[in-house]
Amino acid sequence: MSPIQSGPLRVVPDHSRRLDLALIDQYDALIVDLERTILREAKRHVADAFHWLRSVPGIGVWTSAEVRQRVLGDPDAVSVGDYHLPSLVGWALAGVRTDDTGMLTLLEPYRGHRHRAVRLIELSGQAARPPRHGPRFSPRDYRAI
Repeated sequence: MSPIQSGPLRVVPDHSRRLDLALIDQYDALIVDLERTILREAKRHVADAFHWLRSVPGIGVWTSAEVRQRVLGDPDAVSVGDYHLPSLVGWALAGVRTDDTGMLTLLEPYRGHRHRAVRLIELSGQAARPPRHGPRFSPRDYRAI
């Protein structure tokens, strides 16, 4: 029988290519199990993940928060040290540009869901963005070159 049958298009699974876990050697199985265990424990103890990540040389506060947001789904991880984030949050919540300390102060009522609050502000569009005061560039006409 061919993998594609006639009539309505239907793909039949090719059982000769199926991944058989029995073929994975013990080392690979151990690595897979270790990764699952680390991820499960990190999700169970999200509060401790900050200290685990910071213990790795080269991982700072910003990187730790980004990893906890995206990998562990931590709803309270705020990216302190981000260039644009404090002024965005400050403008949306108070109408002024702020620094990291001011951003954390403004986000204090949302403790437990600070990343979610920041994400909603980011997704709200231009209404939450501070006004721009820089020069406007006119588009260059490359047809004359």
